[in-house]
Amino acid sequence: MLLFASFMTISIAAQEAQSNIQNEETAQVAVMDTTAKKERVKIDGIAAVIGDYVILDSDIDKTLIDIKSQGGATEDITNCQILGKLMEDRLYAHQAVQDSLLVSDDQVNATSDGQIQQLAGRIGSIEKMLKYYKKPDLESFKAELFEINKLQMLSQKMQAKIVEEIQVTPEEVRQFFYNIPEEERPVFGAELEISQIVKSPQPTEEEKQKVIDRLNGIKQDVEEDGASFNVKAILYSQDPGSKPRGGLYTGVTKNSGYVKEFKDVAFSLREGEVSEPFETMFGYHLMKVEKIRGQEVDLRHILMIPEVSEEAMLKASQELDTIRKHIMEGKYTFADAALNFSDEKETKFDGGLLRNPVNFDSKFELTNMDPTLYNQVRELKDGEISRPVKEEDPRGGPPKFKIMQITNRYDEHKADFARDYIKIQELALRDKQFKAIQKWMKEKIADVYIQVSNENKDCNFANNWVKN
Repeated sequence: MLLFASFMTISIAAQEAQSNIQNEETAQVAVMDTTAKKERVKIDGIAAVIGDYVILDSDIDKTLIDIKSQGGATEDITNCQILGKLMEDRLYAHQAVQDSLLVSDDQVNATSDGQIQQLAGRIGSIEKMLKYYKKPDLESFKAELFEINKLQMLSQKMQAKIVEEIQVTPEEVRQFFYNIPEEERPVFGAELEISQIVKSPQPTEEEKQKVIDRLNGIKQDVEEDGASFNVKAILYSQDPGSKPRGGLYTGVTKNSGYVKEFKDVAFSLREGEVSEPFETMFGYHLMKVEKIRGQEVDLRHILMIPEVSEEAMLKASQELDTIRKHIMEGKYTFADAALNFSDEKETKFDGGLLRNPVNFDSKFELTNMDPTLYNQVRELKDGEISRPVKEEDPRGGPPKFKIMQITNRYDEHKADFARDYIKIQELALRDKQFKAIQKWMKEKIADVYIQVSNENKDCNFANNWVKN
């Protein structure tokens, strides 16, 4: 299940946990004296304490159950390994709070709501979802999910902060590569370089104006008649990512990955203000700023995409047929045709060459290719040009059409420094980030209040949780 791809554990404050077990005959408590000296007394049912968080024995059990429910193999996973991972998550979260890397409740709720929508859609209904996860009602499910997501988001923020400024120099990449014994160097699978020429059929000015008029009508309903922007987004927005949440996007910053026009409007509005309709590459938008928190903005938006006629789509396909014919006749090269005729700005100036979104390299490893892209080129021979391919817009907009060519093909091979520099650079960066996280972990374990129950002190942890 998508929702529980991460370990499903519930973290609660240590003080709350201690309060909950005071009346149990078998329970004992961990106390701190006024001189800040911390002493550990065995607490029944508590596996470990990390700063303000505790990990219950039941959290370990729930994690194992969750892995099994997703079809994962648990035979080789020990309770000690799970406990070690849960302790790491809580140490990240604890330090995130100390460093004021806070996550707003709105952000957590938005994430939880989106997950519930996806789960309910996959399982069949909210009722079936609750039955599957053995929850009595939606509120209890959301409350548990809130705690899970908040801890995960705090953990992710902390990890991102640790590595945010880490970079590798060309010399570091060289040293990383040549320090790997030749017989242990990675093997990269067969790869392709792919070029494409794209035609994107456009709506008429009349269709564009229809959308603008509809958005202006919604703006008037909200501002003059008190209509709910949230409800309007659920009813009318064509953005599948935010529609179930009433168009909500949280934590938008000037450096986030939204297109420039979208961010420009977001940071020009006052709190509670509704924008005029505006255009981006995705369509036309109406935006309302919900909350401004320093350099972050929570907002709602409604996306509407003008319709494109069948005639315009047929014309785009026919144009590509003609371009393909002229390339095959030698009137111009594929690269020249891309530069002069393609509607895709990201590729046209590079001869139509596609870039791998993972690392922006020009090569796509066959075993890791996006299935849609793989199916589009898998039967192409070297140098062959495909017939026009129709590609649907995952956002619900009009399709685009393209012709494609395999520019280069590379066989499986052992890593070569010059040929595979970008991939090696990525591996070197990951290695440096991993070492930075390990160093950070070691330092924080020494500083933060950590206790492990007697039953778990014999675990062979990757980190020195027992502080030997």
